[in-house]
Amino acid sequence: MLFGVKYKFIQRCIAKANDSKEEFMKNTKNSERTRRLVTAAMMTTLVIVFQLLATYTAFFGPFSTAIGLIPIAIGACICGPLVGAWLGLVFGIVVLATGGAALFFAFSIPGTVITVLLKGAGCGFIAGLAFKLLKPKLKFFAAIIASLLCPIVNTGIFLLGSAIFFMPHAQAIGDMVGVEGAGFGVFIALAFGNFIIEVLMCGLLSPVFVRIIKIVKLGKK
Repeated sequence: MLFGVKYKFIQRCIAKANDSKEEFMKNTKNSERTRRLVTAAMMTTLVIVFQLLATYTAFFGPFSTAIGLIPIAIGACICGPLVGAWLGLVFGIVVLATGGAALFFAFSIPGTVITVLLKGAGCGFIAGLAFKLLKPKLKFFAAIIASLLCPIVNTGIFLLGSAIFFMPHAQAIGDMVGVEGAGFGVFIALAFGNFIIEVLMCGLLSPVFVRIIKIVKLGKK
């Protein structure tokens, strides 16, 4: 009889411990999900603000410098490639809404929309994926590589979209912006100035990215 009572008591203790463990895991997952949503919302706001500011910093050619890539890279590293893609998509929408791609609308509206949205979403996704894959091996350098991939992928997809949708209009586009000669070189000339600034900007800010990511990761523990 006494053995049976003890056995039932142990069973209840084990069941209670399992329930407590499940509740703890559930609360942890909910907390992690909430943290991700809050971080994603903050980065979304920063993408919008940064890129609106960039509208007034068209240093080279008709395009503004994509300083919105900074919060995209940070958000992609902290929250993962899907959030990175979302931030890049928001970046693309802001570019379209502020007239950042107005030059190309005259030649192909669908081509402009596809190129701008795809290059934004692509750079965020690739940056987040690269960080996720490289973090276990490279640690510190994973964030640096991911941040540099943002402008590289962004510009690469722009050039690809230009080759697909706007190559027949290269001469006309060159005449409009005062770039001599036709051919694919027109698009390289358009992208070159801002690309250099964006790579330097992300490269110089990489240590800051690393520090922010470390702070956020420590806050999760």
